[in-house]
Amino acid sequence: MLPEKFIERMRTELGADFPAFMAEYEKPPVRGFRVNTLKIEPKRLLELFPYSLGRVEWCESGFYYDIRAGRHLCSRAGLIYSQEPTAMAAAELLAPRPGDLVLDLCAAPGGKSTHIAALLGGKGLLVANEIIPSRAAVLTENLERMGVRNAVVTNMSPEKLEEEFPQFFDKILVDAPCSGEGMFRRDPEAAAEWSPEHSRSCAVRQLNILASALKMLRGGGTLVYSTCTFAREENEAVCEKLLSAHPEIALTSTRRLMPHTHRCEGHFAARFDKSGGGRLGRKPLAEKADTALYREFEADSLNVRLSGGFAAYGEKLYLVPEEFGTLRNIKSPRPGLYLGDNKKGRFEPAHHLCMALGAGDFRRRIELGDAEVAAYYAGEELGREGEKGYTAMLWNGCPIGWGKATGEVVKNRLPKFLRG
Repeated sequence: MLPEKFIERMRTELGADFPAFMAEYEKPPVRGFRVNTLKIEPKRLLELFPYSLGRVEWCESGFYYDIRAGRHLCSRAGLIYSQEPTAMAAAELLAPRPGDLVLDLCAAPGGKSTHIAALLGGKGLLVANEIIPSRAAVLTENLERMGVRNAVVTNMSPEKLEEEFPQFFDKILVDAPCSGEGMFRRDPEAAAEWSPEHSRSCAVRQLNILASALKMLRGGGTLVYSTCTFAREENEAVCEKLLSAHPEIALTSTRRLMPHTHRCEGHFAARFDKSGGGRLGRKPLAEKADTALYREFEADSLNVRLSGGFAAYGEKLYLVPEEFGTLRNIKSPRPGLYLGDNKKGRFEPAHHLCMALGAGDFRRRIELGDAEVAAYYAGEELGREGEKGYTAMLWNGCPIGWGKATGEVVKNRLPKFLRG
């Protein structure tokens, strides 16, 4: 049930459009998915996932559908990301290009981060920040599933982050915490928790987050602010206050997507460009890591030699994007591509490494049929003969995880939390 004060406000704001707006709440929520172009092209994806109900007009890789896709093989393999269609608008408005240094300041659960990563095409840097540790863990898992290799996940407040990255990023997305009015049709709890007071408190918080973001944006850079609410107090009014307080920025574009005017749940996005030029650099990565065991594994199991900055956290070895620089003072649950673990004289490759590489990057690989894929995700070993060693399991040419061949069978190396 929609809150009465919300209904009254929308009646006043929408006028003649109000009946059409309310009629949308008699319909089921709109669902969408975005093709992960880091792994597959949309045309090929639609052959594997034939449930599209048409393309999302503001996102070339976005489509509508009417089933629950979370457990579909295309989702598990990181080929698609289930995402409300209007949520795709923010990254498109930000328009990151390969090579850009990008910050997603309020990134969990990862829909917009993985979208940005796809637009970067594996080049440049994505810093995906989430202040709540449990949500940062979900963010990390989604970036791994989608095979993102040039991202660093941070778990810091905007105020702490601005101290480490002054005037550093080319582009910043602030998909700010909001009153969530665009979620009412999907999430009755959001409607139950709504109040005018909550909306006002969100607006204050949003301005504080944006102030931190602008300190991290280089001159000549771009900031996109987005919410999933209809409240002018959190949208246009926040933009007006931001412009008043920061003469160095200019509002260059806004987009308001409404359920009765677009096929969506609702979203607002605004783009700002910052005047000036130049970027402040960061100190280079100084951390040392023992890579001997990894290099042995790499020579035996891969056709590529990875380069960049290596960092070790205990047994865990990471490849840190060169553009990021030092990890000193950075709280990060995933400081780059997770390569694997050094364990008592051997190297055990991480699931993230397998998901981030292409089929041709593996010396040993096995293409699985649908029945074998089901057995693999169930945690079973496969009765396949072949050369001993770590082997990439492929489904339709896309890596889905490791196996370890003994010569007679392939033992299952899919992480246990992904099985079932």
